[in-house]
Amino acid sequence: MKIVTYNVNGIKARLPRLLEYLAEEQPDIVCLQELKSSDETVPVADIDAAGYGAVWHGQKGFNGVAVLARGRQPVERRRGLAGEPDDEQSRYLECEIDGLVVASIYLPNGNPQPGPKFDYKLRWFERLRARAAELLAAEIPAVLAGDYNVIPNDDDTFSTRAMAEDALMQPESREAYRRLVAQGWTDALRTRHPKGGVWTFWDYQAGAWQRDAGFRIDHLLLSPAVADRLREAGVDKAYRGREKASDHAPTWVRLR
Repeated sequence: MKIVTYNVNGIKARLPRLLEYLAEEQPDIVCLQELKSSDETVPVADIDAAGYGAVWHGQKGFNGVAVLARGRQPVERRRGLAGEPDDEQSRYLECEIDGLVVASIYLPNGNPQPGPKFDYKLRWFERLRARAAELLAAEIPAVLAGDYNVIPNDDDTFSTRAMAEDALMQPESREAYRRLVAQGWTDALRTRHPKGGVWTFWDYQAGAWQRDAGFRIDHLLLSPAVADRLREAGVDKAYRGREKASDHAPTWVRLR
């Protein structure tokens, strides 16, 4: 079973690339982020024609997450996180597929920091941690997959100097990520590539892709029952180099 997290950076703009990926790689489950599309305008007919059932939580022009499953329909369990009733940003969607719970996560960026956007990022992290604890306590096989907007370690970026002031690499962001993982989750990509140097994102600016100046912010966290089934984890890097591609590459785990 191949489970993918993929920030598409606009599902309508990247639809040809997404459909290519589904046809060529045929992943079993795909968590999408940054749809930038309202619920009504998600191209669900194209996704269905590609052989995937889908659940989505859209937002016009911003954010948005979805869960796709090949040959079956995901069952929605939860959209959004508890803790801030007035939060209308579409960043969390939790579904069940054949007994496996999969959450698609688009964590706030937090820039500029310090400031209200960074404060919101840290609060959102705490809300995610509370939900993650509930899943672990229920002993549910689960995967928390998405764009976390956190560079966890120095060797997860091409340059610590270039990213030093960015919200993605602040001590508070890293600590929040570590506290989440420390609940008992396995960072799949880190487990399979412990020396780092594996990127999932390359900016459109300053020739970042051409220079391989990237960093790792897309993560798949596995509950203990799922971690026991982990075979491999990686990044389908070549898809970042295609015409009009997202600035993220599909990041994946393969389970027994």
